[in-house]
Amino acid sequence: MQFLKEIFYLFYPNLCVNCEITLLQNETFLCTICKNDLPIIDDNKHTNVTLMSNFYGKVPIQAVHSFLFYKKKGVTQKLIHQLKYKNQPEIGIFIADWFGERLKALNTFVDVDCIIPVPLHSKKLKNRGYNQVTMFGERLSDILNVEYKPDILIRTSKTKTQTLKQRFERFSNNKTKFKLVDTTLFENKHVLLIDDVITTGATLEACANELLKAQNIKISVATMAYTQKD
Repeated sequence: MQFLKEIFYLFYPNLCVNCEITLLQNETFLCTICKNDLPIIDDNKHTNVTLMSNFYGKVPIQAVHSFLFYKKKGVTQKLIHQLKYKNQPEIGIFIADWFGERLKALNTFVDVDCIIPVPLHSKKLKNRGYNQVTMFGERLSDILNVEYKPDILIRTSKTKTQTLKQRFERFSNNKTKFKLVDTTLFENKHVLLIDDVITTGATLEACANELLKAQNIKISVATMAYTQKD
Protein backbone atom coordinates (compact mmCIF):
# COMPACT_ATOMS: atom_id res chain seq x y z
CA MET A 1 0.00 0.00 0.00
CA GLN A 2 2.84 2.41 0.87
CA PHE A 3 4.49 1.58 -2.47
CA LEU A 4 1.28 2.42 -4.37
CA LYS A 5 0.97 5.66 -2.44
CA GLU A 6 4.51 6.64 -3.35
CA ILE A 7 3.84 5.87 -7.03
CA PHE A 8 0.67 8.03 -6.88
CA TYR A 9 2.53 11.00 -5.39
CA LEU A 10 5.29 10.58 -7.96
CA PHE A 11 2.80 11.43 -10.72
CA TYR A 12 0.44 13.62 -8.64
CA PRO A 13 2.62 15.30 -6.01
CA ASN A 14 1.17 17.46 -3.25
CA LEU A 15 2.25 21.03 -3.90
CA CYS A 16 2.63 23.96 -1.53
CA VAL A 17 -0.42 26.20 -1.88
CA ASN A 18 1.82 29.27 -1.88
CA CYS A 19 5.09 28.54 -3.71
CA GLU A 20 3.99 25.33 -5.48
CA ILE A 21 7.07 23.29 -4.65
CA THR A 22 6.51 19.59 -3.89
CA LEU A 23 5.63 19.03 -0.23
CA LEU A 24 7.54 16.60 1.95
CA GLN A 25 5.63 13.77 3.62
CA ASN A 26 5.38 15.63 6.94
CA GLU A 27 4.13 18.85 5.31
CA THR A 28 0.47 19.72 4.71
CA PHE A 29 -0.81 22.43 2.34
CA LEU A 30 2.24 24.64 2.96
CA CYS A 31 5.97 23.92 2.86
CA THR A 32 7.87 24.66 6.05
CA ILE A 33 9.26 27.94 4.68
CA CYS A 34 5.83 29.27 3.64
CA LYS A 35 4.27 28.05 6.89
CA ASN A 36 6.86 30.04 8.81
CA ASP A 37 6.00 33.07 6.69
CA LEU A 38 2.32 33.01 7.62
CA PRO A 39 1.28 36.49 8.85
CA ILE A 40 -0.04 35.40 12.25
CA ILE A 41 -1.83 38.18 14.14
CA ASP A 42 -0.29 38.94 17.52
CA ASP A 43 -2.73 38.92 20.40
CA ASN A 44 -2.18 42.35 21.94
CA LYS A 45 -4.18 45.45 22.87
CA HIS A 46 -3.52 47.20 19.56
CA THR A 47 -4.71 44.35 17.35
CA ASN A 48 -7.67 43.67 19.66
CA VAL A 49 -8.81 47.29 19.31
CA THR A 50 -8.28 47.15 15.53
CA LEU A 51 -10.41 44.02 15.18
CA MET A 52 -13.13 45.35 17.47
CA SER A 53 -13.27 48.67 15.59
CA ASN A 54 -15.20 46.95 12.79
CA PHE A 55 -18.17 46.64 15.14
CA TYR A 56 -17.98 49.75 17.34
CA GLY A 57 -21.28 51.60 17.36
CA LYS A 58 -22.91 48.97 15.14
CA VAL A 59 -23.44 45.82 17.17
CA PRO A 60 -22.36 44.74 20.68
CA ILE A 61 -19.55 42.20 20.42
CA GLN A 62 -17.74 40.80 23.47
CA ALA A 63 -14.45 39.89 21.80
CA VAL A 64 -12.96 39.41 18.33
CA HIS A 65 -10.02 37.19 17.40
CA SER A 66 -8.53 36.42 14.00
CA PHE A 67 -5.61 34.16 13.21
CA LEU A 68 -4.00 35.53 10.02
CA PHE A 69 -3.69 38.82 8.21
CA TYR A 70 -5.25 38.63 4.74
CA LYS A 71 -3.63 40.59 1.94
CA LYS A 72 -3.92 40.50 -1.85
CA LYS A 73 -1.55 37.96 -3.42
CA GLY A 74 -0.37 36.89 0.01
CA VAL A 75 -0.11 33.36 1.38
CA THR A 76 -3.32 33.75 3.41
CA GLN A 77 -5.31 34.72 0.32
CA LYS A 78 -4.01 31.64 -1.49
CA LEU A 79 -4.96 29.40 1.42
CA ILE A 80 -8.47 30.83 1.63
CA HIS A 81 -8.91 30.62 -2.15
CA GLN A 82 -8.01 26.93 -2.12
CA LEU A 83 -10.33 26.39 0.84
CA LYS A 84 -13.33 28.08 -0.78
CA TYR A 85 -13.00 27.40 -4.48
CA LYS A 86 -10.71 24.40 -4.98
CA ASN A 87 -12.56 21.80 -2.91
CA GLN A 88 -10.08 21.73 -0.04
CA PRO A 89 -12.24 22.16 3.08
CA GLU A 90 -9.55 20.35 5.08
CA ILE A 91 -7.60 23.62 5.08
CA GLY A 92 -10.13 24.68 7.72
CA ILE A 93 -8.79 21.92 9.96
CA PHE A 94 -5.20 22.96 9.23
CA ILE A 95 -5.97 26.51 10.38
CA ALA A 96 -8.18 25.50 13.32
CA ASP A 97 -5.54 23.18 14.78
CA TRP A 98 -3.09 26.06 15.07
CA PHE A 99 -5.56 28.82 15.91
CA GLY A 100 -7.52 26.73 18.40
CA GLU A 101 -4.46 25.82 20.43
CA ARG A 102 -3.46 29.50 20.58
CA LEU A 103 -6.93 30.45 21.79
CA LYS A 104 -6.85 27.66 24.35
CA ALA A 105 -3.43 28.70 25.64
CA LEU A 106 -4.68 32.25 26.06
CA ASN A 107 -7.79 31.04 27.95
CA THR A 108 -9.85 32.80 25.31
CA PHE A 109 -13.58 32.10 25.01
CA VAL A 110 -13.59 29.92 28.13
CA ASP A 111 -17.19 30.93 28.88
CA VAL A 112 -18.53 30.36 25.34
CA ASP A 113 -21.51 27.99 25.20
CA CYS A 114 -21.56 27.15 21.49
CA ILE A 115 -20.03 27.89 18.10
CA ILE A 116 -22.18 29.14 15.21
CA PRO A 117 -20.94 29.37 11.61
CA VAL A 118 -21.86 32.15 9.22
CA PRO A 119 -24.14 30.17 6.88
CA LEU A 120 -24.11 29.94 3.09
CA HIS A 121 -27.25 30.41 1.05
CA SER A 122 -28.71 27.02 0.10
CA LYS A 123 -28.00 27.56 -3.61
CA LYS A 124 -24.35 28.44 -3.01
CA LEU A 125 -24.02 25.51 -0.63
CA LYS A 126 -25.41 23.19 -3.28
CA ASN A 127 -23.05 24.55 -5.94
CA ARG A 128 -19.93 24.46 -3.76
CA GLY A 129 -20.86 21.30 -1.91
CA TYR A 130 -19.69 22.52 1.49
CA ASN A 131 -19.53 25.55 3.77
CA GLN A 132 -15.88 26.58 3.97
CA VAL A 133 -16.07 27.17 7.72
CA THR A 134 -17.65 23.80 8.66
CA MET A 135 -14.45 21.83 9.25
CA PHE A 136 -12.85 24.90 10.84
CA GLY A 137 -15.77 25.17 13.27
CA GLU A 138 -15.94 21.46 14.01
CA ARG A 139 -12.25 21.33 14.89
CA LEU A 140 -12.47 24.46 17.05
CA SER A 141 -15.40 22.77 18.77
CA ASP A 142 -13.20 19.79 19.62
CA ILE A 143 -10.25 21.89 20.79
CA LEU A 144 -12.27 24.35 22.88
CA ASN A 145 -14.72 21.68 24.04
CA VAL A 146 -17.68 23.76 22.91
CA GLU A 147 -20.72 22.50 21.01
CA TYR A 148 -20.90 23.27 17.28
CA LYS A 149 -24.39 24.33 16.15
CA PRO A 150 -24.94 24.72 12.41
CA ASP A 151 -28.31 25.14 10.67
CA ILE A 152 -29.87 27.28 13.39
CA LEU A 153 -28.79 30.55 11.84
CA ILE A 154 -29.67 30.41 8.13
CA ARG A 155 -29.06 32.75 5.19
CA THR A 156 -32.23 33.88 3.45
CA SER A 157 -30.67 36.00 0.69
CA LYS A 158 -27.97 35.25 -1.83
CA THR A 159 -25.16 37.73 -2.39
CA LYS A 160 -22.24 38.01 -4.77
CA THR A 161 -18.91 36.61 -3.68
CA GLN A 162 -17.03 39.23 -1.65
CA THR A 163 -14.07 39.14 -4.03
CA LEU A 164 -16.35 40.29 -6.87
CA LYS A 165 -17.68 43.30 -5.01
CA GLN A 166 -16.30 46.80 -4.99
CA ARG A 167 -15.37 48.17 -1.59
CA PHE A 168 -18.20 50.74 -1.54
CA GLU A 169 -20.70 47.93 -2.25
CA ARG A 170 -19.56 46.04 0.82
CA PHE A 171 -20.23 49.03 3.04
CA SER A 172 -23.67 49.67 1.56
CA ASN A 173 -24.74 46.03 1.40
CA ASN A 174 -28.13 45.81 3.13
CA LYS A 175 -29.40 42.86 1.13
CA THR A 176 -27.69 40.06 3.02
CA LYS A 177 -30.24 38.64 5.43
CA PHE A 178 -30.20 35.90 8.01
CA LYS A 179 -32.83 34.18 10.10
CA LEU A 180 -32.55 32.59 13.52
CA VAL A 181 -34.64 29.43 13.40
CA ASP A 182 -35.26 29.29 17.15
CA THR A 183 -34.61 32.38 19.29
CA THR A 184 -34.96 30.44 22.54
CA LEU A 185 -31.93 28.20 21.95
CA PHE A 186 -29.45 31.00 22.61
CA GLU A 187 -31.19 32.77 25.48
CA ASN A 188 -28.68 33.60 28.24
CA LYS A 189 -25.90 32.07 26.13
CA HIS A 190 -22.50 33.28 24.97
CA VAL A 191 -22.10 32.27 21.33
CA LEU A 192 -18.98 32.31 19.19
CA LEU A 193 -19.76 33.38 15.63
CA ILE A 194 -17.17 32.14 13.11
CA ASP A 195 -16.32 33.03 9.51
CA ASP A 196 -13.39 32.82 7.11
CA VAL A 197 -12.36 36.47 6.63
CA ILE A 198 -13.31 39.82 8.16
CA THR A 199 -13.26 42.48 5.46
CA THR A 200 -15.61 45.22 6.65
CA GLY A 201 -17.48 43.12 9.19
CA ALA A 202 -20.80 43.70 7.37
CA THR A 203 -21.74 40.02 7.09
CA LEU A 204 -20.85 39.28 10.70
CA GLU A 205 -22.76 42.39 11.77
CA ALA A 206 -25.86 41.17 9.93
CA CYS A 207 -25.56 37.76 11.60
CA ALA A 208 -25.08 39.31 15.03
CA ASN A 209 -28.13 41.54 14.63
CA GLU A 210 -30.26 38.48 13.93
CA LEU A 211 -28.73 36.56 16.85
CA LEU A 212 -29.58 39.48 19.15
CA LYS A 213 -33.24 38.46 18.83
CA ALA A 214 -32.38 35.87 21.49
CA GLN A 215 -32.80 37.35 24.96
CA ASN A 216 -29.70 38.15 26.99
CA ILE A 217 -27.33 36.71 24.38
CA LYS A 218 -23.62 37.55 24.26
CA ILE A 219 -21.72 37.32 20.98
CA SER A 220 -18.01 36.94 20.24
CA VAL A 221 -16.32 36.50 16.87
CA ALA A 222 -13.48 34.29 15.62
CA THR A 223 -12.27 34.17 12.02
CA MET A 224 -9.48 32.55 10.10
CA ALA A 225 -8.25 35.89 8.78
CA TYR A 226 -8.63 39.65 8.89
CA THR A 227 -8.15 41.86 5.83
CA GLN A 228 -5.03 43.93 6.34
CA LYS A 229 -5.69 47.58 5.56
CA ASP A 230 -3.26 49.30 3.20
